[in-house]
This record gives sequence, C-alpha cells and structure tokens, in this order.
Amino acid sequence: SQDRDKAAIAAQAYRLDLSPRRIVITANSSAGLFYGAETLVQLAQSRHGNNNRALPTGRITDWPDLRLREIYWDDAHHLERPGVLKRAIRQAASYKINGFVLKLEGHFQFASAPAVVEPYALTPAEYQDLTNYGLRYHVQLIPYLDAPAHIAFILKHPEYAKLREYPDSNYEACAVNPAAERLLAGMFHDLIGANRGVKYVYLSTDEPYYVGLADNPQCREKAAAEAKGSVGKLLADFVTRLAGELRQQGREVIFWGEYPMKTGDIAALPPYLINGETDGPQFDAAFRAHGMRQMIYTSAEGEEPFFPDYFSLPASRRMHASPRPPAPRLEENFHKISFDSSRRDSDLMGMFVAGWGDRGLHPETFWLGLVTAAAWGWRPASPLPSEAANAFYTQFYGPDTAGMNRLYQLMSFQGQIWADSWETEPSHARTPIFGNSEGVFHPPHPAHDQTLPLPPAPGADLASYSSTWLADNTQRLHLASEARVENDELLGLLEDNLGRATHNRYNLEVYLSIARLERENLDLLVGLGQVAGHLEAAAQAAKKQRPSAALAALDQALAIADRFDARRESALDDAGATWEKSWYPRVEEANGRKFLHRVDDVKDHWPDRTVDMSYLVYRERQLPLDEWLKALHAARDGFAARRVQPLHVQPLHAGANAAQHAIGNSSRQPRDLLRVDADPVFAAEQCHRIAGL
Repeated sequence: SQDRDKAAIAAQAYRLDLSPRRIVITANSSAGLFYGAETLVQLAQSRHGNNNRALPTGRITDWPDLRLREIYWDDAHHLERPGVLKRAIRQAASYKINGFVLKLEGHFQFASAPAVVEPYALTPAEYQDLTNYGLRYHVQLIPYLDAPAHIAFILKHPEYAKLREYPDSNYEACAVNPAAERLLAGMFHDLIGANRGVKYVYLSTDEPYYVGLADNPQCREKAAAEAKGSVGKLLADFVTRLAGELRQQGREVIFWGEYPMKTGDIAALPPYLINGETDGPQFDAAFRAHGMRQMIYTSAEGEEPFFPDYFSLPASRRMHASPRPPAPRLEENFHKISFDSSRRDSDLMGMFVAGWGDRGLHPETFWLGLVTAAAWGWRPASPLPSEAANAFYTQFYGPDTAGMNRLYQLMSFQGQIWADSWETEPSHARTPIFGNSEGVFHPPHPAHDQTLPLPPAPGADLASYSSTWLADNTQRLHLASEARVENDELLGLLEDNLGRATHNRYNLEVYLSIARLERENLDLLVGLGQVAGHLEAAAQAAKKQRPSAALAALDQALAIADRFDARRESALDDAGATWEKSWYPRVEEANGRKFLHRVDDVKDHWPDRTVDMSYLVYRERQLPLDEWLKALHAARDGFAARRVQPLHVQPLHAGANAAQHAIGNSSRQPRDLLRVDADPVFAAEQCHRIAGL
C-alpha cells in the first residue's frame, strides 16, 4: 500500500475464502469484516440472470492502498432529507468509502450564528443521528466549513457585513479581524458538538483570492501581510489560530494548501495539518519535508450543467470551439489517483473526490465518478476506466439493465449540447462580479448569461419582411436536430431500464427528468427554426398577393411559438417534483425562518440566481419570449386587419341554413371565413369551403 501507516491499513484488510461448502471472512477488525462482507455481496450481485447465482471458489486477500477514501457531498444550495442522506452514507459504505464530507452552509441550525440558518436546516440532533449512522458502517461524517473565503452565505447578512474583507464584497472575511475568527470558531464548535465520534474536520481554505490585499477602514490586511513577509504567511497565521482551536476539540484538521501560499510559506503552518490536495513535485516535496501528510484530490463534477462529463462530446458536434475540451472524468480520475507524481513526492494518506454543487446538479448524477474514484483509492491502476464503469452499472442498478454505457454517454453529450447550443452575453439580471483569482475588478465586471437570437417579428408591411435568421443558425439547427434524435434514444433507454433496474431506480427517475429538461431546450431550438421558416413563407406569400397562405403561415408560426412557455414550465414542474422526492423544497420562508436572497459577489453559482427550482430554466425565462410573442401576434392581427374583412355569408340553399346558424351564433369569427377583394383565387377557395358546410 501507498499509505505508510500499516496499522491503519491492516485494520481494513480482510481475507475471503469461498468453497463449495462454506464461506469464511477473516479480518483484524470489524472494519475489515465489513469490507469482506461487502465484497461477498458484490460478487453475488455481479452474477447475471436469475439462474446464475453461483459464486466462484477461491481466496481473496485484500487491503486498501490509502486509509482514507472520502467523497464530498455538497448541500450548500439544497438539503437532502435525513433519510436520503442516510441512504447515501450507506451506499458509500458499500463501496468501501469511509469518509462522507458534508458541506451544509446555512442548512445547519447554528446556535452561534442564527442569522445564517435557512428555512430547512438540520438540527444538532439530526446531525448527530447521521453521524452515528455513518459510524455503524465505518463511515465518518466529516464537517466542512469554508474560511476565510467562499462564505457569502454568512457575509451577505447585514449582521455580519462588518466582518467582510472588502465592504462591497460578501465573498471573503477579513483574516485579521478577531470577530470574524470568533464567529467561524463558534460555527465549527456547533458542528463538532453535534458530530461526536468523528476524527476529522475540514477547514476549507479554498480560493482565498484576496487575503492580504485589503487596505480599508474595515480591514487592514495589507499592512499585516507586509509585517509577516507575504500574503501566504498571513493566511498561514489565520489557519494556525483556527486549526489550533479545532485540534483542542480532538480533531485532525484537513485544509487546502494552495494559492496564495508559496513553498516558502509552508514552514509557517503547523505540521499536524493535513493537506487535502497535492500540488505538483515542488509543493508536495515541501509539504513532505515539513512533516505534513497529503491527500490526492480529484472530482466527479466541476461546473458542468445537468450531468458530469463522463464522456466528452466530439469537437465536430460543438457550436463553439473550446480551447480546453473537457477530459472524460473517469479517465482523468484514473490517471490522477493511480499515477500522480505525489505518489513519489508526498506522504499520502488518502484521497478525496468532490461532487461540487455549484451548478445545482442533483447528487444522484455523481455516483459513477464517486464510486470509481474511491475504488482506485483502494486499488490504483485497476480496473481500467471502461471496466470500472461496467462493473459500476451492474453493482449499482442490478444485473438486468441494458445499454447503460450508452445511456451515460448520451447523458454526458446532452448536457454538453445544452450548454453549447446557446450564446453568451453580459448579464443584466444580477449584480456585477467583484473579482476573480487574478484580482479585484475596477470597476466590477458583468456576470455572464446565456441567450439565443430570436427570429425577428415582421413589421407593418409583411411583404417587405426579410430575415437571415435561418442562414445564421444553420449549424445550431442541424446540431439540435441531431441531438433530438439522440434524446429520443436516451428517453427510450431510461424508460426501458426503469423496468429492468433492481436497485436505485430513483437515480434513473432523476436522469429522466434531466433528459426532459434537455429535450425542452432542443424542442425550443427546432421550434424557433420552424417559426423562422413560417415567417419567411408568410412574407413570400404576401409578396405574391396570396394573403390566405400568408395568414396560414403566420398562424402556424404562432401555434408553435405559443407552446414554448407551457413546455418549459412542464419540464420544470416534472424536475421539481422528482428532485423534491429526495430534498427539501427551495423556498423563501418555512419553519419560522426566511431565506435572504443575495448572490455571491465573486462566484456566480447557478442555483444562487433563484430562490426556487427555476434556476433549471433560468436562461429560458430570461429570453424576451413574451415581448417577442406579442410582436408576432401583433404582426398577424395587423396583417389580417389590413388585408382581410369578415365575409357575410348568405344562405345559398336550404342546406346552408345550419352553417349560417352556426356562424351567426359563434362567439368569434372563424379565421377560415374571410374575403379578400384582391385575391380571386382565395375568394373561390372560401366559396368552396362555405359550400362544404
């Protein structure tokens, strides 16, 4: 094993003997016995078909490569129900994951910071119950709290605005303000007090971009950094003080040893800290020389919309060129965990695989990445990613599912197409961005939104209408049509496997809701193309003095466009109903608490844009569809009023009386019964229609 602590490794080792007459599991501890039992279950589950339940004979002697195999569960923007969190912990345990790092932000009832507590939040008793449940299965539920950055959920509140590093940014706290440190220490104390029995805690020093830079009446970090010798040493001083308090409470402290620290700053950190990531040969060697242990960091999800990039969409199927096409997650994780240079340069003790919630994905989409990464943390370099994925499909869903690799490929492709099929523009809907990793913006930069060009509505003179929309969007429409065919295939695979799966059917229900959201996008794109075609046909008919054909084309365009809103809201309602089976509603007020809706001044996290689930269709709602539809209806009605007058039908024979009666008693004039003086062909057509009545 890579981990030098052989006693910790031996505690998880087991031997499994399988013979025709008996099965024996031998281990050094209860954890090893548990892992041996889980391997036995996996062997049984991997046998295909009801008549093939025989187990192989032989001996398995097994132990992990790294003692800690942690997954990160991000509940910052939503909160799973306690029973769902228990199932997730139990599921993690079945794959020999022994660390469940839970980020809650305002979804915990902090006694020391009541203002941050959101409408739905775990009580300390519920948190301790989850902790105890995890320990039954050799899983540590590890608290996670950011400091000094990534704490807009705290600093957005007026009560804590005075703790900001910059008065006009809620992203980062002032690292030299004792009140900020006391608040964070109190929040950690609340979490640890409801998490008895666990060994670790995460002091997440993730992305503290501006530490040591502020020089304003509220925060004099710059002078403090100069006195320490660097901004990295100032950060080290902040971490040392806060970590010291956590250590006094019996915890081993894991942090992120990264920017703005440099190798020369590492000596300012206490050696008992654990670095939750590796940083390349130079940094890793310096951490090792300082006596600090490290973990290999990787992720199942970063900022992908709807679904992780388990497969990468070919460049030929993209609207926009990408300077750095996404690497398939499994291959990336396989190489990082198995062959990273840190295996040579670091004192490794574990691995951490994150499922970031910044884009508001459902955590059910992360399991393939979480499980396979943890498997390579147990045994690096084997199996290969494709074999690991196929083993996952069988274990996770049952042996009777079919076409799962294709299903995951299509889910990956559809998510990437969803993002790639729109354009990007400066946002007018949210506050500007204060800065990024390169520094503070002066002035703040606009955030970005996605948008679509809409086919222009005709003006007063339909015959003079001209548009290049179809020509300009040829590639977009082609790719959307192609993707819609694949969406049909995906929906079919999902429906089929919902009937085949013996485990985790809810996972496929979530996937189905995502595929329907993606289908709504594709239908919108194809529908806009159809509207554009009908508008051009209407203009051509008007030029040829055929108002009936022009009006029919306009009505066809409106029939398509009028359905966009309903289809979008139907897809959203379906997703909301499905996702809220596992998590609490995202609401502004409940349980006597209100949610303060303020976006992060630095990070533009997708779920932050709305209070409810509508962030899933946020960009569609931002399109000016209502104004556009009004313009289309005005164009249609204006054309009809100018070129068409009601036709007063007189009975031609006795058989027409019923028609005349029906027309006379109708609450609105039927559009087919019209007379246009300038079009004798149209008039003749209408006569035939009337006679047919």
